[in-house]
Amino acid sequence: MQRFKLFLPLIIFAILAAIFFGVERRVLTGDYVPTDLPSALVNKPLPEFSEPALDDGRIVNKSHIIGEVFLLNVWATWCPTCHYEHPFLVKLAAQGVKIVSIDYKDDAEAGRRWLAEKGDPYTVTLFDEDGSLGLDLGVTGAPETYLVDAEGIVRFRYQGALDQTVWDREFAHRIAELNGRGAVQ
Repeated sequence: MQRFKLFLPLIIFAILAAIFFGVERRVLTGDYVPTDLPSALVNKPLPEFSEPALDDGRIVNKSHIIGEVFLLNVWATWCPTCHYEHPFLVKLAAQGVKIVSIDYKDDAEAGRRWLAEKGDPYTVTLFDEDGSLGLDLGVTGAPETYLVDAEGIVRFRYQGALDQTVWDREFAHRIAELNGRGAVQ
C-alpha cells in the first residue's frame, strides 16, 4: 500500500493529461469549440430596449436599428480582446457591413475617446452602463457578436474576437443567405 501512495501523484497526472489531450484533440478536429456557447436568443427576436446612444445620449430602441441585416457587437474599453478585434470591425464597416454596437459596462467618456482614436465602425453605439441590455441578450463577456436579420431575429451568436478567419468560417455565408446573394468577403 505504501508503494501505491508513491505512484498516486503520477496516476493523477496521467489522468489529467489524458483528459487535456482528449479535449485538445476535439478542439483541433472541430468536434468541440469552446467559444460555441448556446444562446437562448438564437432564432428569437431581439429583446425590447431603450438605451442612450453613446455619442449624443438620444434614446435608441429596437425599432431604430432593425430593417436590414446587421451585426450587433458587444465591446468595452476595458476588454483587451476588443482592442484586437476593433480594426477588423473598421474594415467590415468600410466594406458596407452594418454594425450596431453596445458599449458594455463601461465609462462613457472612455468609450467616446476609444471611437475617436480608433475609428467608429458603428452606425450607432448603445451605452449599456449597468449591463441590463447585456443581461437581456445573455452576454457572458466582451466581445460578443450577434447576427440579426432584417426583422430583428437573432440568427447567430459568436463569443470572442472577430477576425478574417472567424468571418469566413462563421459569418460570411450566413449573411449571404440572409441577404439572398453570394458570400460576403
